[in-house]
Amino acid sequence: MRRDVLFSMILMALVAQAAAAEDTIATDRPDVVESSDVVGRGRVQIETSLAFERDTSGGVRTRVRSTPTLLRVGVNDAWELRLETDGRLSATTDDAAGRSRESGYADVALGFKWHMQDGDESSGRPGVAWLVHVDVDSGSGPFRGQGLRPSVRMVAEWELPNDVALGVMPGLFADRNGDGKRFVGGILAAVASKSLTERLRGFAEIAASQLASTQNGGNVVSLNAGLAYLWTKDMQFDLAVARGLNDATPDFAWTIGWSARF
Repeated sequence: MRRDVLFSMILMALVAQAAAAEDTIATDRPDVVESSDVVGRGRVQIETSLAFERDTSGGVRTRVRSTPTLLRVGVNDAWELRLETDGRLSATTDDAAGRSRESGYADVALGFKWHMQDGDESSGRPGVAWLVHVDVDSGSGPFRGQGLRPSVRMVAEWELPNDVALGVMPGLFADRNGDGKRFVGGILAAVASKSLTERLRGFAEIAASQLASTQNGGNVVSLNAGLAYLWTKDMQFDLAVARGLNDATPDFAWTIGWSARF
């Protein structure tokens, strides 16, 4: 074999190895704004966590524990299938009548993500993805929703100098209110994140997970912040806290999670 051919083969192998090393896990947590990336052809990724929220309103105190989990399966380099749920739920309520507890399982949402375009820092072009989900009334009695509730979200992410990134996520969803009447609500969130080290990034975010009239549950808006640590290129640990900004939003929430890619 000619030396120049052998040298070219070795160089190509080294470049491929370096590119593989840079291919690190991209998760959709712990911030509300999703990533514009998909997991990739033939890859499976699980993102799971423990979460807690508390709220006091009108003399009633509630505390909810859950296990939010997202399963992502790569179809190709632009599409992935998704299964999402809040998992096991436990709710405690204290009011004038005393204390009550309910436990069970949350509904499951089925959906997909389409990575429409790659981002480019030099030109300012954002990475863009679309997400379509349908929540299915599959949970336990006290936590079960009403019928099928579709949603659509668009994500745009900009990579900026100094390891800073910005993301926005507008969207729409359909649901039923307490009277069983259908309504359409909005979703809007914006996040800023920065790499603090090669493995650690932090973020701050304002998120309206629900924009709706008072009779349909009101606006659910929170200020969130957290950290994500890249343990290996295929595994991440994270934590986040949230502060409710209005009466319709839980006063305080936290989550701690783990994500792995296979």
